[in-house]
Amino acid sequence: MRLHHTIIAGALTALLATSALSFAAEHAKSVSPDDALAKLQAGNKRFATRKITEGKPVAAQRAKTAQSQQPFAIIVGCADSRTSPELVFDQNLGALFVVRTAGNLVGEHGLGSIEYAVEHLGARLIVVLGHERCGAVASALATATAPGNVNSLVRDIQPAVQATKGRAGDMLDLTVKENAKLVAAKIRTEAKLGDLAKQVRVVVGVYDLDTGTVAWAKE
Repeated sequence: MRLHHTIIAGALTALLATSALSFAAEHAKSVSPDDALAKLQAGNKRFATRKITEGKPVAAQRAKTAQSQQPFAIIVGCADSRTSPELVFDQNLGALFVVRTAGNLVGEHGLGSIEYAVEHLGARLIVVLGHERCGAVASALATATAPGNVNSLVRDIQPAVQATKGRAGDMLDLTVKENAKLVAAKIRTEAKLGDLAKQVRVVVGVYDLDTGTVAWAKE
């Protein structure tokens, strides 16, 4: 009987500890949008200009974030293998909440992920990160339809294609920027953030594959 009570007490203690960690993660102080953007800009500068970026104590950070997370920014990026936000912004485990699809698009799953990160993880900055020579955007410029589920990508990029027709400049670059701006507008209007929407800032960046730098669009 005493052993039975000991097991139950141990289980309750573990449950309470887990709940406390979860509560702390969901109610931790948020980083302001301006401060979060400054951290991203500083990290990108390190990535683009240094031969070796800041050392990351992976084992220590893994232990620190194993039970909870408090990312300071949400990145909506492209699935392109050359554009990993953690690398581009020189950040460690647990620093960024990342949503990635080809063409940096968002649907219901992406919007739901953003809503979760804002409400439960305290993130207050959302970055839509397009990139130079995006294959999904190039495909949408070439055709309005595509085989299989790739069609959903070229279909949803078509508004950006139509918006940039007739503009002077490189059509791929223009459409990459326009697509990112339209995704940002979609997040602003369709993400269900309630009163927290007043605390959240949505910005657009475009990553240069050649230089490693992110250019930030005017809001």
